[in-house]
Amino acid sequence: MTTLLPALSGCNTLYGAGMLELGMTFSLEQLVFDNDIIEMTKSAMRGIPVDELTLGVESIQKVGVGKNFLAHKQTRNYIDRVSDPKVINRDMFGDWEAAGSKEIATVAHEKVVDVMKNHEVKPIDADIMKDMKAVMDRADEDVRNAM
Repeated sequence: MTTLLPALSGCNTLYGAGMLELGMTFSLEQLVFDNDIIEMTKSAMRGIPVDELTLGVESIQKVGVGKNFLAHKQTRNYIDRVSDPKVINRDMFGDWEAAGSKEIATVAHEKVVDVMKNHEVKPIDADIMKDMKAVMDRADEDVRNAM
């Protein structure tokens, strides 16, 4: 049986993504990094699955008290189960170093460049556009009538 542990009870608004200097400056790289934080927060808000597999009791018993169960295969297999950040690197230090030890700002910048170059915006469905236009037309009419 899986139990979900609720987290961040009552929190439902996150704002300021991409902002620096109290919102006086905006950074696309900060936006990419903040997106990871927001996705992890949303994941935590959905709850954390707790069952025999996610607790990893067998793995901990096998490795032993006081030893490094974080490097154990089961832990590595489930590390991203709750959230899967795109720029935050969860590799062990040696693995991160061997892969080139890119700083998070560099990874975020590469993501920004990739998105700016390759992202294609999906067009809004025609029916939705029609409904949105109807809302705007009603609002415009209300403003004209109020004058």
